[in-house]
Amino acid sequence: MLFTRTGGVCAPRVRRAAYGEPVAEPRVEVRRSRRRRRTVSAYREGDTVVVLIPARMTRAEEEHWVAEMLRRLDRSESRRRSPARTSDAALLLRCRELSGRYLDGRAVPLGVRWVPPMRTRWASCTPSERTIRVSDRLREVPAWVLDYVLVHELTHLLVPGHGPDFWELVRRYPRAERAIGFLEGLSAAAGWNIGADPEDADGVRDEVAENGEAACDD
Repeated sequence: MLFTRTGGVCAPRVRRAAYGEPVAEPRVEVRRSRRRRRTVSAYREGDTVVVLIPARMTRAEEEHWVAEMLRRLDRSESRRRSPARTSDAALLLRCRELSGRYLDGRAVPLGVRWVPPMRTRWASCTPSERTIRVSDRLREVPAWVLDYVLVHELTHLLVPGHGPDFWELVRRYPRAERAIGFLEGLSAAAGWNIGADPEDADGVRDEVAENGEAACDD
């Protein structure tokens, strides 16, 4: 297992999700404490999992407990996983909730659905039809990352392109910047090259084309 000890953070490595798509494992930082006798704990700090262990633990014990705490954390987070992952109907309901919370309820999609992985996109929308499509690759990301992508696509129903007005609305979602960083790291670790257009400083390719389609390539 790849991880670093106090003072450093490892890059995410890649594992396989149940449906075969590669998913980046979290970066892990191990912190040893002389005040800890037996207890081990773990929590997320941004995009990093911090594991706290007693200073006297051996390296073998450390590796065992890092793996165990990652498993427990993943299981705990799975219980809180966004219901939007379960069906297209739940995805549409979540979009309506997010629109009401961050976009004053003005973005009203007529259809939102999961689709097979897209080669260069996390999601896309067709403003003229008021429909949104979300890549199956996002089924395994944290709920707050999926919410960001949905807010991004909902905003395209209000503002074409990725200009200042667009980003002003998107950044009403408080974890937008963190979610962009998560998606960039996931794409890089998995070798997908989504949002890797060097000509776009925001890491998002403006794909509002003649067919009226907009895409989230963060």
